[in-house]
This record gives sequence, C-alpha cells and structure tokens, in this order.
Amino acid sequence: MVFVGSMTDLFYDQVPDDHLAKVFETMARASHHTFQILTKRADRMVDWVGKHVDIVPNNVWVGVTVENQDYVSRIEKLVEIPAKVRFVSFEPLLSEVVVPDYLMEQIQWAIVGGETGHRARRMEEAWAIGLRDQCKRNGVPFFFKHMGMFNADGERVGKKRAGALLDGKEWREFPVSAAELGLSIER
Repeated sequence: MVFVGSMTDLFYDQVPDDHLAKVFETMARASHHTFQILTKRADRMVDWVGKHVDIVPNNVWVGVTVENQDYVSRIEKLVEIPAKVRFVSFEPLLSEVVVPDYLMEQIQWAIVGGETGHRARRMEEAWAIGLRDQCKRNGVPFFFKHMGMFNADGERVGKKRAGALLDGKEWREFPVSAAELGLSIER
C-alpha cells in the first residue's frame, strides 16, 4: 500500500495537470500495488478526474480529509468520483462530525484519529465513537488510528500513552482484507 504524497496534497492548485496525469499513469501500470490519494481539495480532484481519467483504476483509493462539520461537503464531492474505494480521513478530528447516512453509505472506509504535535488540540473520545457508530450503521469499515496527544480523560500524555483504543477496543478495519493487501496489522 502506497500513500501518494503523504506530506503534500496531490491536488494542490500548483501541481500541474501533466504531473497528475503521470502519477495516474504510473499507478495504473503498477496494478500490483494499492495507492491511496488523500486531499483537502475535493473540488479540484473531482474536476481533474472528470476531465482526465476515464476509469479510476481499482488499485487507486481516493479520499478526502474532514476535520470538522464545516468540511462534510468534501464528502459530497468525493462520492462523485467513480472509484472502487472512496475513503474519508477524519484526522485530526477537531469536533463532532455527523455525516448524513446517504453520504456515509457511499464511502468504503473511514479513518479517525486525534491531532498530534506540539500544538495538538484535544479530540473528545465521544466524537470518534459517534463516527464509529455512524460507520457501523452504514456498513463502512472503521479504522481508529489513535487518540492523539490526549487520553480519554483529557490529559495530555503523548500519542503513545494516549493509545489507539476506542471504547476499550482496537478498531482496525479495512475495505478489503488486510491479507489481500499483504498487510500485517498485529501490534
């Protein structure tokens, strides 16, 4: 599994169209890999894919970041893309997010995590539980990465100590089996 541009946004407006075309051509040729593309620029992704890609290859997963309720509209754009796997990264989750069922049922994976780093803001465990419950209700695989820098009691303890348990359990679901992807998710 390859996270394309993990430290950038492939659909940033300064990334030329011909560069995007080369990236998509490479991903299509490397069908033995699974590629994840995550963006905050859903409008450009939908526009570019609509103009330049006949079919999103099955090995290319497309996703958007939704950090709070103000950005649920990115999911509305995401579901316009005809991809086998569309996913949403609710990371960093900065407030409660309620996704309408008609949108949630059109995504194939949800990832949730708190914020990390020196200036990290607290994620309330209830916000993540609410998203997990929305996913379960709509049959969407749910992957909980971590609490961020704060534990469930709101104490700043660091990412490692805050952990990756949600409601006392690890949630590490994928839209396809981890074995199909060649992944080991054991700790």
